[in-house]
Amino acid sequence: MRISTKGRYALRLMLDLAIHNTGEYISLKDISARQGITVKYLEQIVTGLTRAGFLRSQRGNSGGYRLSRKPEDYTVGEILRAMEGSLEPIACLDDEVNLCPRSSECLTLPFWKGLSDVIRKYVDGTTLQDLVDTSEEAGADSYSI
Repeated sequence: MRISTKGRYALRLMLDLAIHNTGEYISLKDISARQGITVKYLEQIVTGLTRAGFLRSQRGNSGGYRLSRKPEDYTVGEILRAMEGSLEPIACLDDEVNLCPRSSECLTLPFWKGLSDVIRKYVDGTTLQDLVDTSEEAGADSYSI
């Protein structure tokens, strides 16, 4: 499993909004300057995050983006899934019921299920607030994901 640039940048954008949250909308230009991500690429990312209900947007001079919920109400897993889709290590685990014709005899399936459980537990057990807290310990301007 590999998280794409879009997934990694979405997490950085969400973290940036959480760290710089003053209740005001934050422009993509400001986020771009802090994160070193082009505004054009951020525009693509905010579209998916807004569609998922994670961001609120406002147009105009004082416009921009802000989180629609508190940082502790987002998990890393839900942010990554909004951008990446499934985080399962193999395709046969994507569906609730395993549709693979070999699933009943697959000797490696327990391994893949175990890996999936570890990934899910970690990403769904880590909140955006956890990342904010970690960045504050390290110095807010020096974080990297």
